[in-house]
Amino acid sequence: MTAAACATIAICLAATAAMLARPWRLPEALWAGAGAVALVAAGLMPLGAAAKAIARGADVYLFLAGMMLLSEMARREGLFDWLADHAVRWARGSRHRLFVLVYAIGVGVTTFMSNDATAVVLTPAVFAAARRAEADPLPALFACAMVANAASFVLPISNPANLVLYGGAMPPLGRWLAAFALPSLLAVIVTFVMLRLVMRRHLTGSCRLETVDAPLGAGAGIALAGIVVTALLLLAMSALGRPLGLPTAIAGAVTAGVLLVRDRAGGWTAIRSVSWGVLPLVAALFVQVEALDRLGLIGVLATLLHPSTSAAAALGGGLALISNLVNNLPAGLIALGALAQAQPGRLVTDVALIGVDLGPNLSITGSLATILWLTAIRREGEDVTFWRFLKVGAAVMPPALIFALGARLAIG
Repeated sequence: MTAAACATIAICLAATAAMLARPWRLPEALWAGAGAVALVAAGLMPLGAAAKAIARGADVYLFLAGMMLLSEMARREGLFDWLADHAVRWARGSRHRLFVLVYAIGVGVTTFMSNDATAVVLTPAVFAAARRAEADPLPALFACAMVANAASFVLPISNPANLVLYGGAMPPLGRWLAAFALPSLLAVIVTFVMLRLVMRRHLTGSCRLETVDAPLGAGAGIALAGIVVTALLLLAMSALGRPLGLPTAIAGAVTAGVLLVRDRAGGWTAIRSVSWGVLPLVAALFVQVEALDRLGLIGVLATLLHPSTSAAAALGGGLALISNLVNNLPAGLIALGALAQAQPGRLVTDVALIGVDLGPNLSITGSLATILWLTAIRREGEDVTFWRFLKVGAAVMPPALIFALGARLAIG
């Protein structure tokens, strides 16, 4: 291995380690960006190649920008507080019932709006519900994080990584359901069972039952309408095989524009409050993957792929682990390049997708949805360390992955 290759790998590993450890509590985006800048500054990555790698993620950036705008506007207009009151009322004083309710809603949001929407839109509402119920928020918050990945291959639109792995050419919906209906069902069920076991001590006792029956405000109604329209747009664009980023960004911008007309100062405050640092973080990850690709590592991976059950199982498990090292969007890009070269068949590709989608439940850095989730809970005054998440993820993810992979391999 050449000195340049060693230096490239060292920089990528150092950037990933810094993202995990967050020295001086600086944000993950800063460390990921520093790694990308270091690759270019050291001459290990041509500036033009870095720019092309960043441009490749345009649809992802647009998708995230739209979702974050919708979430922040809904948060400011009190939509989450309104939803929280109803969730607490439906829980009827039971912490366990509140946990089940949050998980079920998370399945629906992830399925029809994507796992990033669960992290960005649902998590603040869940935190508000736990606060209103005077219950420990961790079980419900972990439910949001885990279901965002567990349900992310129910439909093609359930995870932007699905679009990345299939190179934008998604299989027909019927073929998708035939391949993933059973694996995704098992992933959702096993994840719930394992998370319930891990969190059982936090779910004992009752929670507050009384809530304030406040009406839905006009601004909150506009935000809710924007979220519903966005969900319908995503379903329509997915059915037509069109990119999802631009429609999501437009829906978010239009919703923000309408709310700005109602409250100019408040609207601009909400826009400034969006966690825009997530976008350069994702861009930096694309640059790091391009640097690794230029070393020929993807070509090496392609030579290891074979159209066999054992190779498929090994790939699914391997990508599940790789996703936690470099994030599942870059892992999806790595897998896409290797699959395009090897062309091992549909089964191997499907198993790779399960690994990329479900594997990230192991750690905070596994998926963009989990990073967005962490950003959302930090805004509410909560924090979960890498090791604390890993302790939960190590108990929850492996059984769910084994059942999901086993189901897909059994289908053939």
